[in-house]
Amino acid sequence: MALVQELKQYTYADFLGWDENERAELMDGEIIMLGAPSSEHQGILTELLFQIRAFLEGKPYRVFPAPFAVRLNPQEDDRDDTVLEPDLVVICDTTKIEKQGCRGAPDLIIEIISPSSVSYDRIAKFRKYQQGKVREYWIVDPETRTVQVCILNEPGYLVTIFDYTEIISVSVLPGCKINLNKIFI
Repeated sequence: MALVQELKQYTYADFLGWDENERAELMDGEIIMLGAPSSEHQGILTELLFQIRAFLEGKPYRVFPAPFAVRLNPQEDDRDDTVLEPDLVVICDTTKIEKQGCRGAPDLIIEIISPSSVSYDRIAKFRKYQQGKVREYWIVDPETRTVQVCILNEPGYLVTIFDYTEIISVSVLPGCKINLNKIFI
């Protein structure tokens, strides 16, 4: 079934009935259609996934690439109105993993922006992840070859920007370092 947005507020219960081939998120009850990612986006995602997965070998944490549904503030009756599908998530508390995705805030979320998603990732999702208490949020910008790292420090995020020549330490995964020179090819 193709998604047709009507004038109504949608919930996670509605989200569960959507066609799995549709790329969409739910933000405050509104359907947000997602475009197909570029080959550059997918290359960056693959390298990030590879580096993080290699670090996690033998550890009790999990990493998932999109599509993978995240409900930051899940409700028992599936009435929550926000379901996001970040490009990459790391979950340290594996009890949050359910059949449909993540129930609660992942420890690390990475979004790779595209020209059509800049304000959505930098403003709307930033706010949602901060409110949902995601401990670490990365915004990867292929155009500027930078990564904005946001570390949760109540009441908000502390932000640092790194360029493609640097190696970033992952705050929520002590000892994990990501070589940005390898992700921006």
